[in-house]
Amino acid sequence: MITFIMLGKYSDLALDKISSDRTKAAVNQIHELGGEVQSMYALLGEHDLMFITNFPDMVHALQASVTLGRTLGIHFDSHQAITVEEFDSLMT
Repeated sequence: MITFIMLGKYSDLALDKISSDRTKAAVNQIHELGGEVQSMYALLGEHDLMFITNFPDMVHALQASVTLGRTLGIHFDSHQAITVEEFDSLMT
């Protein structure tokens, strides 16, 4: 599994629908698309949400990002990530 950081931004319409049920729906959609949610955070600033997820590959992460945008009105920038330890070993 590959780690992806998903940075989300609520659309204006999506702001009115914030709820724990919708959070559960997002997690379920990620699972249905082959992913796992490691953790989720609400943010201040440019992005409203950060999900740390695992997917089998880029295609599954892309599907989840687009699906969440379509169904929940939360638009995600998704970024593949590696640990700093992995990065350090690549650079030495």
